[in-house]
Amino acid sequence: MLLEAVFDRFVNESPITVMARGLMEHALQPGPIDELFERTATTQYTEKLLFSTLVDMMGLVVCGIHKSPHAVYVNHRDLFPVELTNVYEKLKGVELPVMQQLVRDNAARLTEVVEALGGSLPALLPGFRVKILDGNCLAGTQHRIKELREIAAAPLPGKTLNVFDPQLGLVIDVFPCEDGHAQERALLGPVLDSVLEGELWIEDRNFCTVGWLCGVVLRRKAHVLVREHKNLPWTKGDDLRLVGRVETGSVWEQKVTITADDGRLLELRRVLIKLDQPTRDGETEVALLCDLTVEQACALTLARLYLKRWKIETVFQVLTDVLQGEHPRLGYPKAALFAFCVTVLAYNLLSVIKAALRVVHGTDKVEKEVSLHHITSEIRRTHTGMMIAIPPMQWLPLGDMNAAELAKVLLELARQVDLSKYRKAPTKPKKPKTPRQYDPKHPHVSTAKILAKRRQGE
Repeated sequence: MLLEAVFDRFVNESPITVMARGLMEHALQPGPIDELFERTATTQYTEKLLFSTLVDMMGLVVCGIHKSPHAVYVNHRDLFPVELTNVYEKLKGVELPVMQQLVRDNAARLTEVVEALGGSLPALLPGFRVKILDGNCLAGTQHRIKELREIAAAPLPGKTLNVFDPQLGLVIDVFPCEDGHAQERALLGPVLDSVLEGELWIEDRNFCTVGWLCGVVLRRKAHVLVREHKNLPWTKGDDLRLVGRVETGSVWEQKVTITADDGRLLELRRVLIKLDQPTRDGETEVALLCDLTVEQACALTLARLYLKRWKIETVFQVLTDVLQGEHPRLGYPKAALFAFCVTVLAYNLLSVIKAALRVVHGTDKVEKEVSLHHITSEIRRTHTGMMIAIPPMQWLPLGDMNAAELAKVLLELARQVDLSKYRKAPTKPKKPKTPRQYDPKHPHVSTAKILAKRRQGE
């Protein structure tokens, strides 16, 4: 009875943290994660240290509950049957297919929960499953590795290509690469193999290549909406014609053709947006290429649809600013990429929490007003104390629930959430910076004297 009373207090005071823990139990069960490792790993093996323990450890780091793997090891010594050096050796050797499959399996489990909640967002283009592809280069790390200590340049531990499902709100796939200098388009081969018939893929111009466009449309029988790269060769089919306006400018359209490597021709629609205001880079036009017919989507719809690509930029902002997706202490490429993939798992858990809130409190209210930063901050503050008050064994029933049962619990908890605690700060226009005066003869000033002058002038 005492434990039930303690649990009820957390439900009343921090239902968000209880929701997060329930989702962890469901989506990060040790058994399936260790089974994933056994079937996917080719060089690493399990002797004493389980792969699920590594996932738990890195989860505590990327969520900001502990600052480093070393801190997790010291504070949870009972979880590690090996020495710290063994932990680091396994961490820096996690294989890329293992971490990729970890993200895929996690996304599949959480997709079931989102669907059971009824928390999917409206389709960006009815009749098509839309996927947004973008790349992310991990930030430079500290020079802890011996060979890096005499190098002044920032060491890049790797990069990833990431696939985002905007309707589910989940990152559903990651393609990691250890070479921080690798070209994003050079990594497109495995991505192309994952494309399914009938999907619509949206990408930036970095991915606008003949091989990708023809591969998606002609080989995989899917669709593309991509920003045109200036070096892409195409043949004009007709002249540009004005079709209307969107919020950012006038929209023009024409037919173009590109030639695949095997000689086949691919007919595309080229949608040109002549911007009312230049971009930050000074560009006055944005050209898009798409294979959809006019009946499937008019040029104005395509222009507005491409603007939704910013959703994946928001994902990256959360991964780096809200969560610890790029850890400066993890210099070895596999360790850094593994940390990023575990951060994706954490992001997906937050996305499911938002889905439950949308169902209970309304999509517009949650999408416009709720801050993931504030939600994450509360989870960080509360989770450790909650796990001390409520032993891990008491959470196991949540892990045994199916998606429908867990969705019912999440909705009950979502009704307890006070959204005013997580409200975004209102966006205000930035004021121009006031130029500062510097006198080398007086490098310091007294704040008290400055304020005294202000009072004298009042």
